[in-house]
Amino acid sequence: MSFKIAFIGAGSIGFTRSLVRDVLAVQEFSNVEVAFTDIDERNLQMVTELCQRDIDENGLQITIQSTLNRREALENARYIFSVVRIGGLEAFETDISIPLQYGVDQCVGDTLSAGGIMYGQRGIYEMLNICQDIREVAESDCLLLNYANPMAMLTWACNHYGGVRTIGLCHGVQGGHKQIADVFGLEKQDVDIICAGINHQTWYIQIKHEGQDLTGKLLDAFEAHEEFSQTEKVRIDMLRRFGYYSTESNGHLSEYVPWYRKRPEEIKNWIDLGSWINGETGGYLRVCTEGRNWFLEDFPNWLKEPAYEYKDDKRGEEHGSYIIEALETGRPYRGHFNTVNNGIISNLPADAIVEAPGYVDRNGISMPQVGELPLGCAAVCQVSISVQRLAVQAAIEGNDQLLRQAFMMDPLVGAVCTPPEIWQMVDDMIIAGEKWLPQYSKSIQEAKVRRTTETRLPTKTYEGAARLKTKSVDEMKENREEASLNAKEADKAQHRPASLS
Repeated sequence: MSFKIAFIGAGSIGFTRSLVRDVLAVQEFSNVEVAFTDIDERNLQMVTELCQRDIDENGLQITIQSTLNRREALENARYIFSVVRIGGLEAFETDISIPLQYGVDQCVGDTLSAGGIMYGQRGIYEMLNICQDIREVAESDCLLLNYANPMAMLTWACNHYGGVRTIGLCHGVQGGHKQIADVFGLEKQDVDIICAGINHQTWYIQIKHEGQDLTGKLLDAFEAHEEFSQTEKVRIDMLRRFGYYSTESNGHLSEYVPWYRKRPEEIKNWIDLGSWINGETGGYLRVCTEGRNWFLEDFPNWLKEPAYEYKDDKRGEEHGSYIIEALETGRPYRGHFNTVNNGIISNLPADAIVEAPGYVDRNGISMPQVGELPLGCAAVCQVSISVQRLAVQAAIEGNDQLLRQAFMMDPLVGAVCTPPEIWQMVDDMIIAGEKWLPQYSKSIQEAKVRRTTETRLPTKTYEGAARLKTKSVDEMKENREEASLNAKEADKAQHRPASLS
């Protein structure tokens, strides 16, 4: 088989290298074309060198097309992986630090809340440019596989406004599935699940083992689990009150709803600092920063390590390679995918992006109807969908009024801030992100005038309720194995230390 796969944002070492391994482990794909593109020449060069070394040592005659010219990489591509982070770590830092000045304490800040909304404004603008390039130079019916956050917002924009068939992919369902098996003392492959909702708020609405329904026994099992009872307090509390377990981690989930991070003195009651993903303030920014710094420092040693093996038993759990394999070879694959609802979940809006079970074979991607979500679970998702809808439309139009309304409707921002504070915070955030927000040029200039002519509401210097120091390269050298694991993994919560509770 011969077709072209392109990676946009290929300088993202965690995703790019592992996805290349997963795709090229498929025996029929030994002659595919692979193209990398990124805006950062140094990152692109290093990732290309590392992946090309892997390819060569696995005996494949594939030469990566590595280019700073996106259209060259996309030309004639049949499948496109998007692993971009628009604004990089520079913009990510403002997504965390500016809301903290207003008391909005985020763990991740890349899906909802103030950080996720602004990340979406940057990402949607550039994704529409990417979609234009795809329409003009890629294969006519190419498939965009989006791994970038905010998942639902970007996938929404690409499908409804970008004119490109887009599926959003995330590993959250797999992680929670493993936890559920663990609390019952079972193997993951022996536990059957139906999981449905929206990305990062998908609910395990049915859990079975050998035909026996375990859904109603899950709360007792989690409360009795020595580790998870300490590290997943938010998820367990949501399970207790809504009846179903949510896919996303304790830290992620805590910032999507209004109840767990609104009072600084109470935040530590709900989180655990054994791993950033359990709720650490700015935890994802910290580990991403450490991972990038370690990769830059330790890259020569990576080239001396054994190459990734392109074997079926070495593949990861990311859905992307399995989707391509199923479409090209006809071998069926079942996963959970983000796509336009269109009745898949009957009590969520038809135009929203939902995450639900799907099946793939040579005939395409099929999404069965799930029916109705439990009413409480649907209500939680509906709130987030309202924020997503406002944020997507704001980004498309460059409409700062809709952007401010998205902030107001966000559960955590609304729990912490008054409307005047939200208006000022949005001014601060669009000014900070000016170089990535050309659609807001007029609004940014108006915000700058307000900043200099109007009396500002007081803000505070605040590091958050549970902020940990970003390690220096020298500090990371004290545990090189841990530093390397963090830098290499796309899922930066895969290797978790024990609870500190």
